[in-house]
Amino acid sequence: MADNRTWDQEDLWWRENFNSRPYASGYTYDEFRPAYRYGFESGRHNMGRNWKDVESDLRTGWDKFEHRPAGGSAWENIKDAVRDAWNRVTGQRDEVDVDKMSQASSPKSSRNT
Repeated sequence: MADNRTWDQEDLWWRENFNSRPYASGYTYDEFRPAYRYGFESGRHNMGRNWKDVESDLRTGWDKFEHRPAGGSAWENIKDAVRDAWNRVTGQRDEVDVDKMSQASSPKSSRNT
């Protein structure tokens, strides 16, 4: 899906479609927004690579992502949203396990206590 969409355009799409995602039940868009942005930006820079090839790098990069909120979610809690955005921008649909995604932990579970 190599096109010229901007993050602002993508942000609007995710805001409108977030509730349809299996991992979104009970959460707000803003809880996953940084993950969507990370997936979007990473996907635009890694065209041609698949999720299995980049997940380890993305996991490492998440802690350094400039738009990640202070004390933001751990990788395990947001990786499904990152992968969702990655797949959307790259056009890949690589073996996403919707049942597993819906059972994943949420960003709320990693908030500072």
